[in-house]
Amino acid sequence: MPKELLKCQPGGRQKMTDGAEKTISVPEAGRRYFDLCRGASCEATKRGDIPTIRIGRLLRVPVRVLEQMLDSAGEHVRNDGAEAV
Repeated sequence: MPKELLKCQPGGRQKMTDGAEKTISVPEAGRRYFDLCRGASCEATKRGDIPTIRIGRLLRVPVRVLEQMLDSAGEHVRNDGAEAV
């Protein structure tokens, strides 16, 4: 992604020029995408259900990866609910 499309926000957040954040906090991801409380969001990251990246001590959720994961979640299941082989 060209750097001119990114601008640094207060608090170290980076947003694309269209206003979309590239990463969000674990509690925000749990709340926004799964309607989870803070504790359940943290447990989901420990299980690997919510993808994260670590930057120093900071744990962030890459929005693009999470949305791609959700988009492809039902692709391996057939219409009748049985797993496709």
